[in-house]
Amino acid sequence: MLRSKVKTYRYRIGKKNVIVIHIHQMAQASAKVGNALASNALNIQIYKKNKKHKKR
Repeated sequence: MLRSKVKTYRYRIGKKNVIVIHIHQMAQASAKVGNALASNALNIQIYKKNKKHKKR
């Protein structure tokens, strides 16, 4: 993979929170003999942050 650029945006619409993820990737492959495969595969993991509890 040559380049990977990720931008995330968070919006609140009413009571719901929305996450928008823009991912731009570029891959290139070349071979003198045989086949070459440029993979643009993507693995995404989204973690939920725990709410901070107030100390009593």
